[in-house]
Amino acid sequence: QVQLVESGGGSVQAGGSLRLSCAASEFTFSSYAMAWFRQAPGKEREFVAGVNWSGARTYYADSVKGRFAISRDDAENTVYLQMNSLKPEDTAVYYCLLGGRYHSGSSYNPSDYLSWGQGTHVTVSS
Repeated sequence: QVQLVESGGGSVQAGGSLRLSCAASEFTFSSYAMAWFRQAPGKEREFVAGVNWSGARTYYADSVKGRFAISRDDAENTVYLQMNSLKPEDTAVYYCLLGGRYHSGSSYNPSDYLSWGQGTHVTVSS
């Protein structure tokens, strides 16, 4: 049973930064794509960023491009989301997702992913 545990969320003022982490336990995620989604109150879950199985390619939603960066450390079985220049509209619960083996991590469809974490809250105040 894959367990994905997100951490690093919190409250920050607009313009600030946070770094989210997602650690996988009971599983070695090298060779698997990883992604971050988020869900704001009253809205559907949306794709934020993804990284392919090798770490060589990354993908971003237009709304976060240039401000967020996804990375992975397979030795630590951890994927990160560095979030800079945060805006109030970034307020959401952020989820870490496990993609398929040798997949790109570029799918915007949550159903294409194998497992989800419990989420971590991010609140950005103006």
